[in-house]
Amino acid sequence: MQLQAFLITFREVLEALLIVGIITTYLKRTDNKKFVKYVWLGAGMAVLASFLVALLFQVVFTGFTAMGSEMYLKIGIIFVSAVLLTQMVFWMAEHSKNIKANVEGKMSHYITTGNVIGMVVHSFLVVLREGVETVFFFAAITGGNIGAAFQGWGAVSGLLVASVVAYMFFKGTMRVSLKTFFKVTGVFIVMIAAGLLVQGVSMLQDIKLLGSVMPHVYDITWFLPEHPIDYAHYLRDNGVAPLLSGDIGIFLKAFLGYSSMPSIEEVIVYLGYFVVIYMLVTGKKPPVEEKNTQVNRSVS
Repeated sequence: MQLQAFLITFREVLEALLIVGIITTYLKRTDNKKFVKYVWLGAGMAVLASFLVALLFQVVFTGFTAMGSEMYLKIGIIFVSAVLLTQMVFWMAEHSKNIKANVEGKMSHYITTGNVIGMVVHSFLVVLREGVETVFFFAAITGGNIGAAFQGWGAVSGLLVASVVAYMFFKGTMRVSLKTFFKVTGVFIVMIAAGLLVQGVSMLQDIKLLGSVMPHVYDITWFLPEHPIDYAHYLRDNGVAPLLSGDIGIFLKAFLGYSSMPSIEEVIVYLGYFVVIYMLVTGKKPPVEEKNTQVNRSVS
């Protein structure tokens, strides 16, 4: 869970800091430094609003728990989070190249029209979006206990690393393009999304909402149990300890959706997800012949 919390916090905080940094840098460069305080005002309000959203979410989740329906809420959060994570990766990969020009264009409009409220609202919405997404994703990886994501090293270190990376980027010491940077981190986010989908399917089968034509495609508990409890049970039942620790299994389960005894449906969903991602990625690239045709037409 901590690695998931680190990657999610790092990604979300970095996106927010980069956009706010682009805004403030543009304002300073165009001799409009007096507006910077309004941008940070909007960002600060968004951080506070994100904490309020987290509290509200926890209250709602507690209500579902009291009604005995928390499992359905958890499953819904998991599937929605997997979709949002995937969408987030593709959106940033597509827009990161032009994000600077788009943000500066909006700021130029606000400056020209003297729209201070627009600056506050824009920075508020930018940061709030990342904050709400973080709350939602934390709920998915912790089973609804958002506070648990803040109790380890993951969230705090993600915040610190994102701050350092953003600082290096705006100071000119980081020479990696945003598009490349977000593509690399996007790979890990996609892995988390795939793991969430598998966990969602597993939970549906646990509560009997989804059956299985093959409950166990294979069983490699002897090699790597997916939880310390499975490790203890295997040792008790067979008198021999598995080769690897259940702590490794629980880490891989949280990060990659690992299962030592997956159903055929879990395998299909996991592999199918990556097939869909591959098709979406390759489908956006125009064929080489089409590129060459366009080049030849432009030359002629």
